[in-house]
Amino acid sequence: MILKRFYDDKLAQASFLIGCAATGEAAVIDPNRDVDQYLYAAAAEKLRITAVTETHIHADFVSGSRELAERTGARLYLSDEGDADWKYTYASQPNVTLVRDGDSIRIGNVRLDVMKTPGHTPEHIAFVLTDEPGSKEPMAVFTGDFVFVGDVGRPDLLERAANYAGTMEKGARVLFDSLRKFRKLPGHLMLWPGHGAGSACGKNLGGLPATTLQYEKLSNWGVRCEDESAFVREVLAGQPEPPAYFKEMKRINKQGPPLLRGFREPEKLPGERILELLDRGEIVVDLRSSAANAAGAIPGTLHIPVGPAFTTWAGWLLPYDRAVYLLAVDSASVHAAVRDLAMIGLDRIAGWLGEDALDAWTHSGRALVATPPLTAREAAQRLAAGEITVLDVRGASEYDAGHVAGAKHIPLGYLATRVGELPKGRPIAVHCQGGTRSPIAVSVLRRAGIADVLDVRGGYAEFAAQGLGVTEGAAEEVRPS
Repeated sequence: MILKRFYDDKLAQASFLIGCAATGEAAVIDPNRDVDQYLYAAAAEKLRITAVTETHIHADFVSGSRELAERTGARLYLSDEGDADWKYTYASQPNVTLVRDGDSIRIGNVRLDVMKTPGHTPEHIAFVLTDEPGSKEPMAVFTGDFVFVGDVGRPDLLERAANYAGTMEKGARVLFDSLRKFRKLPGHLMLWPGHGAGSACGKNLGGLPATTLQYEKLSNWGVRCEDESAFVREVLAGQPEPPAYFKEMKRINKQGPPLLRGFREPEKLPGERILELLDRGEIVVDLRSSAANAAGAIPGTLHIPVGPAFTTWAGWLLPYDRAVYLLAVDSASVHAAVRDLAMIGLDRIAGWLGEDALDAWTHSGRALVATPPLTAREAAQRLAAGEITVLDVRGASEYDAGHVAGAKHIPLGYLATRVGELPKGRPIAVHCQGGTRSPIAVSVLRRAGIADVLDVRGGYAEFAAQGLGVTEGAAEEVRPS
């Protein structure tokens, strides 16, 4: 048997290739949209991909299952668990086989047995792996978003992200029942989860690529918990805000993602086009570093630097029904951004501009705008004097753990739609935890017409380190409606 794990750091997402060396067949579980990586890996091992499958209708990335099956001619196996709202609408295509609990997918001498594991979503399934030449007993489970290292899948996304009202507690109880049954499996089984640390599909995921059921019985609060009421309370408490794009992912993956057939670099536009684009209200995303953006940005652009958090904030802040233009220092940044945007279904990239756009802007007689830095001490002093508004753009759980007394709280993902809640007539000093999110927030505020914005670049960490007005609790917070 051949087993390869693929991990996308920006999505904190794992997918797997399982091959049978004896027959040259292979299956891929939970592929993302970058399907070339699976094709290259299979070719390197002299395998042909004959089966593609996934554990559920994903909410945090666009599935590559449909595209990979189309590229390889493989059979596509999709879950037939769940009610009518959680069926794949493209399941009638001729290369699709629907599977339910107890069904098997064979890859030569390797067998994947389907096990229903609802709770995170109604249609969720896991795959129990048996390498038959080695042993008739199963060796591992690909758990998807059911069991992670140190945590379990969150059951609240249908309600909080997809607006299925009244499903959180029901999902939590279904998840508890799935875990109760799962604990009865042999403890030696290796577990290969679909996500790692940093994913919004849970609140405390570990960073290890794999674990065992026995270890999770000892260390994982969700697997260990045997009190249903306590489990429901804990699994629903403190979950991170689901990014806005999660709802779009459910829709896209249920209906069948458009086929990309490779990532395409958009057309490079002359720098002077920036004037026309912004004058007519187009969305231009500045991919440059936050330092470069702070030194001089084109007013009206949205700053989301290419980096580890790019996918998350692009998914929060960019629309799916409008074209997007990119501003970048080079084509490599554009290529990276196009790939990351495609991974969450943002395919409408209409063109990109280089740094000559900044020259064109200034040559037209318009000014770039710089973002003045502010230390935490200066911010605390000016806040106490009533000279500024301090805006905390961290998540709710971060805010609850500790915040600056008197600061207003709007998580970054909600800021664009809630700027009207901020007081007028004073400069706004923005901070996050350590300085990554606040530059993005500055650009959001400027696009909303708020010009006098400062950036506390040391973030809450600097306030806390110096003991500057830090308090606990939820006073003066502004929570998402």
